[in-house]
Amino acid sequence: MSIRIGDIAPNFKATTSIGEIDFYEYLGDSWGVLFSHPADYTPVCTTELGRTAALKGEFDQRNVKVLALSVDPVDSHLGWIKDINETQNTTVDFPIIADSDKTVANLYDMIHPNASETLTVRSLFVIGPDKKVKLIITYPASTGRNFNEVLRVIDSLQLTANYSVATPADWKDGEDVIVVNSIKTEDIPAKFPKGHKVIKPYLRTTPQPNK
Repeated sequence: MSIRIGDIAPNFKATTSIGEIDFYEYLGDSWGVLFSHPADYTPVCTTELGRTAALKGEFDQRNVKVLALSVDPVDSHLGWIKDINETQNTTVDFPIIADSDKTVANLYDMIHPNASETLTVRSLFVIGPDKKVKLIITYPASTGRNFNEVLRVIDSLQLTANYSVATPADWKDGEDVIVVNSIKTEDIPAKFPKGHKVIKPYLRTTPQPNK
C-alpha cells in the first residue's frame, strides 16, 4: 500500500514502549509525526531519538505528538531507551512502536525491498489534525534526519493551513511569505493589512500574517 500526501493516514492499534495505543486516539486533535527506524541499537537512530526527545518543548509548542517505530520488540525498545537517555543526555518519553509483524510498516509502505527485504527505511510522516498526510520524507539508513527541517516544515504547514499563503525556499518562521495566486493583487490589502510587495504579477510577498 502506497501512502501519498493528502491521503487519510491509516489508523492502527499497536504495542509500544508505553503500552497499547490506538493511533487516532493517541493523536486526538494534535498534529502527529510518525517516523521509522531500521532497528534498535543502531547508531544513527540513537542520535535521532535523542534529538527528538530533546526537542519535546518545540513539538509541544506546535501541538505535535511524536511516535517512533522499529520492527524490534518492546523489551528491546526499553533497553535501547536507557542507552539513548544515557548517551544523548535526554529522556525519551514518546512511544516507540514494536512492529515485529510489520503491520504498521506495511500500512505506511516503510519497507523498500531494494534497500532491505526486512528492515524499514527511515520514513517520516507529518499528519494533520484531520488525519491526512501532510508531508512524507524518506532518508536512506546511512543518513540521519534534520529535525530543524522537520520543525520548519511543520511551521509552514500550520501557517499555510490557516492563511492563503505559501512559504518560499529556505523560509523560516517570522520571514515574509508568498500570497497564493488565487488572491487577486487588488484584494491583498484587505486580506494582508501588513503590506505587500509585487515582485512579478505571479510573485507577491507579505509579512508573515500570524506574527
